[in-house]
Amino acid sequence: MWRALEPYHTVTYFAPESRERTTELGCKGGWMSYFGLRAAPLGAVAAEVVAATFYNFHPAMVGRAVPATWQAAGPDAFLAARTSSVDAALRRLLGATVRSPELAEAAELARDAALAAPVAGRPLAAANAALDWPTDPHLVLWHAQTLLRESRGDGHVAALVSAGLDPCEALVAFAADGRVDAENLRKARGWSPEDWTAAAERLAARGLLDESGALTAAGAALRTWVEDRTDLGTSAAWSALGDQRCDRLAELAGPLVQEIVDSGGFFAGNPMGLKPLV
Repeated sequence: MWRALEPYHTVTYFAPESRERTTELGCKGGWMSYFGLRAAPLGAVAAEVVAATFYNFHPAMVGRAVPATWQAAGPDAFLAARTSSVDAALRRLLGATVRSPELAEAAELARDAALAAPVAGRPLAAANAALDWPTDPHLVLWHAQTLLRESRGDGHVAALVSAGLDPCEALVAFAADGRVDAENLRKARGWSPEDWTAAAERLAARGLLDESGALTAAGAALRTWVEDRTDLGTSAAWSALGDQRCDRLAELAGPLVQEIVDSGGFFAGNPMGLKPLV
């Protein structure tokens, strides 16, 4: 379900409309834009709070963007900017589809799931849940996925903490299974080569990485445990929806996401250094 819906949410950060709006607010660079748009539901929190809740960014990297973000504009201005930019981006990318019965059906299904998503102990999820729901179906679907993904993300952080993986170690372990480029991930999250090497050495000392830097059997088992706990922590939303309606939501989301990607929904130089999932 995350893969089915996440690209619909990420227009928040990757569509050119978002950068245009945040530049108008006074942001300089993509990271001020990203941290401001994502952290705005929390209020004008300190860089330390953003680093703690986002978890895998180097605190110094966050500190270079926050509190300058809030000095450029307040959280309410960022919230208004992200809603207006997402609205403009989705209308551009989806065209007449924003008024389709299929999108409206997807929005209602996603809303039901989002209303059942756990928020206790999940600050980003709770902060977004406290916001008013939009009324247009294409924005209802976006807001629902925002709640679902932040609830999942907060639960993932809890699993990482329980597994004893600090922010840099979590990234090293994630990259060690070979599905992402370690160097790009390191740079995108602001960790130095020395930070990365030290984290790898700590993981090796625990028997989680071998001499080549690959996951050991114990490391792979811990990674699986983290992912399983993350899934379990978000299962309430999908249990509330039920298998049949989950399948229907995934079926409805597929063409929407494909249309967004095919229409160029993500500008090439996005600050995360990531490509959209399809």
